[in-house]
Amino acid sequence: MALDRSPTLKRVYEQPVWVIVCLFVSKPYRCRGLIGLLIQAAIQYVGQQGAKIVEAYPLHTEITISLPYERYMGIESAIERAGFQVAARRSERRPGMRFTIEAEP
Repeated sequence: MALDRSPTLKRVYEQPVWVIVCLFVSKPYRCRGLIGLLIQAAIQYVGQQGAKIVEAYPLHTEITISLPYERYMGIESAIERAGFQVAARRSERRPGMRFTIEAEP
C-alpha cells in the first residue's frame, strides 16, 4: 500500500485495512451533512466487500489553520462523528483513526 511509505499515513496495525483517502463535496453543496453520508456509504461498501477495518487520516483542525487541499482527507471531527476512534497520533495534524465493522448477527 502506497500509504505505508508515509510515517504519518501508514496503517496503524499490520492488519488488512481499507482507507478513506479523499472526501470531496463541491462548494455549493457543503454544510449539508454530505460528508457524514459519504463516510457511512464508504463503511457500508467496505463491509459489503468483506473487510472489517476502515482507517482514515483526517486533519486535526483545532490546532492549526488549514489550506483547502489539506482537508480532502477529511476533518477529524466529522470522522469521529461517524464512529471512528483515534488509534494512533504520529502527527499532531493527522491522527490515525479506525472504524471496526461489526459482524452482522
